[in-house]
Amino acid sequence: MSYIIRRLLLLVPVLIGVSLLTFTVTRLAGDPWSAYLPNPERATPQQIEAIKEKYHLNDPVYVQYYYWFDGVLHGDLGYSHTARQPVTQAITTKFTATFELAVVAMFFAVLIGIFTGTKSAVKANSAFDQGSRLVSLIGVSIPVFWLGLMLLMLFYREWGLLPGPTGRYDVVKFSSSELHHYTYFLTVDTLLNGKFDFFWNVIKHLILPGVTLAFTSTAIIIRMMRSSMLEVLGAEYVKTARSKGLSEKVVINKHARRNALIPTTTVIGLSFGGLLGGAVLTETIFNWNGLGQWSGFAATSLDTAGIMGFTLVTAIIYVIANLIVDLVYAYLDPRVRLS
Repeated sequence: MSYIIRRLLLLVPVLIGVSLLTFTVTRLAGDPWSAYLPNPERATPQQIEAIKEKYHLNDPVYVQYYYWFDGVLHGDLGYSHTARQPVTQAITTKFTATFELAVVAMFFAVLIGIFTGTKSAVKANSAFDQGSRLVSLIGVSIPVFWLGLMLLMLFYREWGLLPGPTGRYDVVKFSSSELHHYTYFLTVDTLLNGKFDFFWNVIKHLILPGVTLAFTSTAIIIRMMRSSMLEVLGAEYVKTARSKGLSEKVVINKHARRNALIPTTTVIGLSFGGLLGGAVLTETIFNWNGLGQWSGFAATSLDTAGIMGFTLVTAIIYVIANLIVDLVYAYLDPRVRLS
């Protein structure tokens, strides 16, 4: 428990540092009052002065930071011109779409990556190992946008097996308004509403963007898991376990793989944070109405409030991901609790 408390306390200065950086960029990016108006180019002098008065923009910088941070804590991040709604509302409505896609992608990346990396290390230099190394090398080399476009060309245009870039579901056949939203995750809500045809349609739309988003992370996890397993398999305690007569299955699963997962956990945590915060290309290619697509539009449209809101959310995601990694460390290696 003390380990968890220490890690939670370390989050405070990190988040303060992130907020200071975000605040500084908002002040350097242009007129700060423009982030709070739907149409800043059409703002009258009276409207500008009212915004400056409301958000204390005429006060010293440290006073501005205090009121800006207070606004962030109360969900006031300004107005997004691209989303045509407050930034907080845009993040709330789009986060579930990105999170659902990232969870599906990361589930398969972890499942395939750990299994393949472990087997590659156990069967080092075999045909399976050579094949997995080739796949992982391809995975870290090819651009995400190229992979997405190739998958669309093959599975949608040529073979017609999966839907095209139409978003999270077929809007011609289905509508989210027919669902009672318990969680705002379509895979969950369609099941809870008993809409199994809708659920299957959502799953089919998840496959191509999920594979595209997971491919690079899978390749990285394979490479890291293989490297860690090879190092662990040569350790003395593994040799001792084998000399005791333990089966190879027990040695691999109980003694070797658990310790090899410790460095791999860092990669998994950072990859998941990256999927949540940076799925810009994938969401744009597949017309996925999530944080990634919106942040891309915000950047190209110079939507200052949207960009800063996305930056702040991404930083928080990475901080939480690192916290989870630390907790998993403590579970995998009890010695961490004493450090």
